[in-house]
Order: sequence, then structure tokens, then C-alpha cells
Amino acid sequence: MPTVVIVGAGCFGAWIAHHLVRSGCRVTLLDAYGAGNRRASSGGETRLIRMGYGAEEHYTRWALQSLGLWKQFFERTDPTLFRETGVLWMAHDGDPLTATTLATLARVGIAHERLSRPELESRWPQIDFGRLAWAIYEPGSGVLLARQAVAAVVRDAERQGLVCRPDAVRRPTGAGTLGGVITQTGETIGADVVVFACGPWLPGLFPALLQDRIVPTRQEVLYFGPPAGDRRFASPALPAWIDFGEEAYGVPDLDGRGLKVAIDRYGPLFDPDAGDRVAVETVPEVRAYLGRRFPGMSDAPLIASEVCQYESTSNGDFLIDRHPELENVWLVGGGSGHGFKHGPAVGGYVARLVMEGGAADERFRLAAKHHVQHRTVY
Repeated sequence: MPTVVIVGAGCFGAWIAHHLVRSGCRVTLLDAYGAGNRRASSGGETRLIRMGYGAEEHYTRWALQSLGLWKQFFERTDPTLFRETGVLWMAHDGDPLTATTLATLARVGIAHERLSRPELESRWPQIDFGRLAWAIYEPGSGVLLARQAVAAVVRDAERQGLVCRPDAVRRPTGAGTLGGVITQTGETIGADVVVFACGPWLPGLFPALLQDRIVPTRQEVLYFGPPAGDRRFASPALPAWIDFGEEAYGVPDLDGRGLKVAIDRYGPLFDPDAGDRVAVETVPEVRAYLGRRFPGMSDAPLIASEVCQYESTSNGDFLIDRHPELENVWLVGGGSGHGFKHGPAVGGYVARLVMEGGAADERFRLAAKHHVQHRTVY
């Protein structure tokens, strides 16, 4: 079995490490800020897990596989880290993404309901559906407690032999075979295989290769406090939701955190090390949306916020490929705002490539990542 160093203890890196350690590999996992830290793209409190992906059946199947693996993991570690809130995908008439989602869910065999406007109004009267005509409801989908879940995956792998260290690494140089990584303190950690799964830090480590192929952007997440004693905006009364027509999504109040609302649109460029993480830019837009969609929350106070980042590829497909000049180096990233849910499946996929060799699927290769953003995966 190879000796492996993984740089980046976010969702992808944690699950790659977990699969490799369980397969008998000696693995060192490095992260400059530690597993589950708040600077990571995986560092928010919650992330949606849903099966709907339009016609992108590959991602639907990976999400289904990942949900099963997440649930198996939580059953033996901490069942509170997944909340089966259901996910409501709001749709306009003539929306091709939602129509193809419905067909894919049926083809793959995902439990779902197609709900008419009257059914929506009857089930969730606290939502003003506006011009929405219908929706898809996935009752088995829900919310992962993201930051805590990543930390739990790493802790479990440590019990099985993983070495996890809070170290930053220097930019790799040369060609051929990389003998390991050099930390910022000058220590060399040798490895047969090195996996760089460090999200928004990937372009900084490989600027010539990835500078415009993976673009980190600043994404604000806002939490609003429901009225005292009002449980209409908490789970189970309210599901998580996706409202692509309004470029918004959200999570019901869980554990008193507040109603989470975020804009699903690329924000400005962002430095994951030095960028300020106080949300201010999208507050007016989100407040306006909140008042339209949830009238009972129109005067709700903003009680918390987060700033994370998307690290987006040109079209939203992940990057999983060998470095073109370093034969034993794998590049894994480009979560593009939807990667967290797929951590278990991506981890298993990359672990097999590391142990068995071979090439990644063409859609994940570096050659498929262009320098102009044209998102097709949602």
C-alpha cells in the first residue's frame, strides 16, 4: 500500500483520508488551520444534501451514494449530524432544469413528490410561493452539520491510524516524481503519492496551472431569528429549500441557529487566508427576498452570519486529475458550491485511483477546465 500525504482537511480531503486509512494505507493529513476550521469551504455550520441535479445523473447517483455513506458513518459516530428535513425544489412553469430533475429522480429511483401550487400552499402556508407554479419535494434529503461532520470524519480516521497535523505546505516545484511535501517550517514529509485537496488554496499552490481554472469567490450566508415561540420556520415545520429562480436557497431553523438564507450566485474574488468574513454585501438583497418568500420573517433580526467561499471550475464539474508534470500528484477540488454533499463518494473514487492507478473520468480532468466561467452544474 502506498504512503500518502493529503494536503487539505476539508470534506474531500477528510473522506479521501478516511477511505485510504480503512484500506490499509499510511496517511498523513495536513491542513494549515486544522480539520473543520471556519476558513474552509467545508467550514460552515450546515450544508444541503439533495439528489436533484437536472440531467446530471452522475451527480444524482453520487449524492445518493454519499447520503448512504454519511448516514452509515453517523449511525456509529453521531446521529445528530444529519437532519432529514426534506428538500423542496421550487419551480417556475417551463423551467427546464426542474423538469429534467424530475425525470432523473424518477429514472434513478429517488423518493420524491411533484407538488402542485395548491398542494404547496396547503402544506407550507408560511411560504409565499409568488409566481411559482409547482415544486419537487425530496423527503429523504436534508441538512448536514458541515463543520462538525468533517471534524468527526477526521477523528474517526485518526482512531484507525491517520496522522493529522495543522501544517501549511510550500508550493511544490519541479517535475517527474514528488518525493513528498515541505511544510512552512521546513520539514520534509515523504510520500509515495501526494493528494492536494485544499479547495480555494489550490490556485495559490499551483498558480501557473490553476490560476483561472479554479476561482475562489466570497459567499455570504445569513441567519435570521424567527419571532419568539414561532416554530413555523424551524424543522420539521419547514424543509430546506432551493429557489434557483431567485438565486437563493435556505435551511430551516435548526438548534436555534436561525433561518439560514444565502444567494447562490458567484460573489467577488476572495482570499481564503486574509479575506474578511463579516457578511455585509448581500444583506439588503437577502432581506428583500426573505420578505417576499417568508412574510412572517419580514422584520426578523439578522442574528448571525458566515462567509465561506466557492472554489469554482469553469462549468461546476469537480477537478480530479493527475498533475501534468508530477506523476504521483493528484489534484482534487473545484467543489463549485455543491461539493460538500459528495464527500464520501469523491473520497472513495480518489482512494481507488490512488491505490489502483488509472485515469479519472474525462469530465473531471484538468483539460476540461477552461478559463471562462460558464456554469452548467447546479
